[in-house]
Amino acid sequence: MGQLMEALNGQRMLLVVSLPANNAALAQAAIEEGADALKVHYNVGHRASGNHFGPLDEYIDTFREIRSQFTGPLGVVPSGSIDGTRQEDVGKLSGLGFDFYSIYAHHLPSFMLGELGLDKTFAINEHYDPSLIREAAHYGFTALEASIVPEYGTPLSFSDVLRYRRLVMQAQLPVLIPSQRRLVQEDVRVLHDTGIKAIMLGAVVTGKTEEELRKAVNGFRNAMDKLK
Repeated sequence: MGQLMEALNGQRMLLVVSLPANNAALAQAAIEEGADALKVHYNVGHRASGNHFGPLDEYIDTFREIRSQFTGPLGVVPSGSIDGTRQEDVGKLSGLGFDFYSIYAHHLPSFMLGELGLDKTFAINEHYDPSLIREAAHYGFTALEASIVPEYGTPLSFSDVLRYRRLVMQAQLPVLIPSQRRLVQEDVRVLHDTGIKAIMLGAVVTGKTEEELRKAVNGFRNAMDKLK
């Protein structure tokens, strides 16, 4: 059992931080403020932050530094397209200390369904048929990332919550919610009660600076620690 799977199988809701840049100082800030897991990117454009992440080789030293700082689950988005997902790069990830990968289902090539020494998570957008999601457990996936909001940066609505709840009931996997909406600390309890196993804070909530990230992560950590 990988670190992410073990954490998701625990009782408490997890706080995952998707770093807005591949930066060891940002990673350290997230760790110090209470992140349970971290996620980084390469070879992908990040819609929320407006950043473009280059090839894996540009970040190897940074990823190793982040790994040296952090003993918890460390994940990576390896591509923003199916053609850009290189088998030789993915084969290096476990050796760099990554615990899991995160990628949209339509960007995930068949070779990544095999044994890579990583927990497997996949994302869906608003166009997916929710009835298909339950089949993912057959392929050994650890979790579902529900990236189902078509527009970024607006408040969480009851309509969103209902769609998240449907996925929780159908997925037969832990469901992670990325902060496509402008989540606030008051959303933590309703998402917890909806059955969400982890909130993944990204640039919409964390901003891009260390000060902004610290404030956001600290606030959500405190809200999660108050859950019963």
